Amino acid sequence: MGVIPIVNENDTLAVSEIRFGDNDTLSAITAAMVQADYLFLMTDVDCLYDKNPRTHPDAVPIEVVKDVASLEADVNSAGSSLGTGGMSTKLVAARLATSAGVTTVITRSSNPGNIANIVQYSQSLKDAQNGVSSQPSTPADDDSLSRSTALLHLDGLSKPPLHTRFLPDLEPIRDRSFWLLHGLAAHGTIFIDEGAHRALASKAGLLPVGVVDVEGHFAQQEAVRIVVVPSKFKILSGLPNGIPNRDIKTPLEIGRALVNYSAAEISRIKGLQSTQIERVLGYADSEYVALRENVSLIKRENRPVTPSFPPTPRNVSYEDAMGDSSSRTDMS
Repeated sequence: MGVIPIVNENDTLAVSEIRFGDNDTLSAITAAMVQADYLFLMTDVDCLYDKNPRTHPDAVPIEVVKDVASLEADVNSAGSSLGTGGMSTKLVAARLATSAGVTTVITRSSNPGNIANIVQYSQSLKDAQNGVSSQPSTPADDDSLSRSTALLHLDGLSKPPLHTRFLPDLEPIRDRSFWLLHGLAAHGTIFIDEGAHRALASKAGLLPVGVVDVEGHFAQQEAVRIVVVPSKFKILSGLPNGIPNRDIKTPLEIGRALVNYSAAEISRIKGLQSTQIERVLGYADSEYVALRENVSLIKRENRPVTPSFPPTPRNVSYEDAMGDSSSRTDMS
């Protein structure tokens, strides 16, 4: 379409229900929602380095990153005068965007013309690599010739401006799953046992019998964190954030969900069979605390969850997040 969306989190956008913390995170979520090919995070340095280049002349640039989780780089820099976030927020944004299949680039902002050169170079790399991988099976001599031709094409590419390119995840999370994980502010936490975790992993819904405890204040159809509690774990009632016993392994957040019951209701039916919901509450809107279609699990450790903010009056709708024309709001 030839469209380049430009977004900025400022006073007109930073109301609590659609606040993401910084422009880097906001841009990553936007790129994922529109399924962009590239996300450029512009900064005051050329790329990531293994050490601070301002104090270490021997710092080595990091040009390609396959896995953000395993990255070893110097990120001890505050945001520049032109932005709100430092390099650490750009790494968070890169993890978000690449998990949704978006190639992410960090480069210097003082020369915007670098963008076109980097895209051209990156696209040429993809085309050349696809040419190698798409070659049909041939005798050894022909196969060697085709690979040599492709490698010569790579060698002939002009060197692009210095930058760091984060490769997209080979199994990206898309659309509704991404929206549940990153597009909504979590209003509270539901602690579940390991049996409930296994059921969710097997595509079953979340039943009240698997709920161990609840934290926060939220209403029906609001987003919450799902945290699995190891066996023999004990949450100490009355302490902030459900402080665990020190000798027990800490809980692990495994995903997000839209719930069918409020925090107060779930507190009353936790640990019960679904057939007991109506007897306890006087009604039973659903046998599930959360339907499986309203649950999104974090598939791997290197897939991040957007940092949460305090409870808000309402959430952004799925249609708003996905850009439904019938529910767009003018932000100008």
